[in-house]
Amino acid sequence: MSDSEYHQRTDAVLAGIEATIDGWLQDDVIDIDIHRTGGLLELSLPDGSKIIINTQPPLHELWLAARSGGHHYRYSDGRWLDTRDDSEFFASLSAFASEQAGQALHFSAR
Repeated sequence: MSDSEYHQRTDAVLAGIEATIDGWLQDDVIDIDIHRTGGLLELSLPDGSKIIINTQPPLHELWLAARSGGHHYRYSDGRWLDTRDDSEFFASLSAFASEQAGQALHFSAR
């Protein structure tokens, strides 16, 4: 993948996460504060915990840090997969956010 493709894909991921959370805020599903600085997206959940998603351009990876630990994802066959166990990024993000929020939350690729 070229650098421009990487940036296009990661920008779409971050924008999709922001749009999902904006929809939840509008529908009064959950109050998650989001703060984005360039390629870093910080989600602050109601219990005070955080989830951090960070782009890593030199490695062409997405990094996700949650209460359960840190995970690195690389794009392969149309999906972002964990470099250790091949779990899919959006499934993992959904599981981590649900656990930290205390309610079922679902993120997906747009």
